Amino acid sequence: MAQASKDVLQTANLGPVKIGIIGGSGLDDPDIMEERSEEVVSTPFGAPSDALISGKIGGVPCVLLARHGRKHTIMPTNVNFRANLYALKAAGCTHVVVSTACGSLKEEVPPGMLVLIDQFIDRTTKRPSTFYDGSPEALPGVCHISAAEPFCPHTRAVLAEAMTAAEVDFAPVGTMVAIEGPRFSSKAESHMFRQWGATVINMTTCPEAALAKEAGLLYAAIAMSTDYDCWREGGEPVTVEAVMKTMGENSEKVKKVLRTAIPMIAAKEWKAELEAAQAGANSSVMLW
Repeated sequence: MAQASKDVLQTANLGPVKIGIIGGSGLDDPDIMEERSEEVVSTPFGAPSDALISGKIGGVPCVLLARHGRKHTIMPTNVNFRANLYALKAAGCTHVVVSTACGSLKEEVPPGMLVLIDQFIDRTTKRPSTFYDGSPEALPGVCHISAAEPFCPHTRAVLAEAMTAAEVDFAPVGTMVAIEGPRFSSKAESHMFRQWGATVINMTTCPEAALAKEAGLLYAAIAMSTDYDCWREGGEPVTVEAVMKTMGENSEKVKKVLRTAIPMIAAKEWKAELEAAQAGANSSVMLW
């Protein structure tokens, strides 16, 4: 199993651009794609969250995966992030663009705004966070992957251009604090995260972003602000009902961005970026 993982995860996909899309809460609708087909796959790290749905957006090959399962049956801690990233890499994806619902920690990021996050703070504690953890299915060695730039700046630049073209209100940078969940924050925690300088809060950016880097994938995330968390005086504490209402509106914005951005990504030459990402991942592994 480990050898199969090594072959897939340590070899760059240098063929035509193929976009993996991990749809978070509210964005796992396959109707965004044409010429759809569905495949149930397995990986050395277990089963992904759901079947892979392949198709095209604007003529560009894409693979959609529902992070929590299409019926939202998988809580954040139990998402098999390693299997999800492995499955997309094995399917030939060069890029992974994800959506994630989040709470806002800043007044200037109101519910309904999108955030093109560029940094994270990891507060998760219970999740396998590397493909190199010494388990029977893991790759050999220890991977000290750099997280200085956890999101691909080149892919983020194209998404920013697409958001501007789509006339969508967005913040071009932001720091995501990822908590374990599934509960929402206490007020004390929410105020603490604001003091740390975090922009938004969710439950899934970590370890997903770091695993994508270990796999040599060009990864970017679109955060969908659904509420003001619970820090805001005079506001109502976050509820599932409020989140779901805003999420539906945000999902339509993200679909618009993806339809604009994906052809723009495919029109660029990515060989140098893919080779650099893979080389950076592979050189981060220490073997004895």
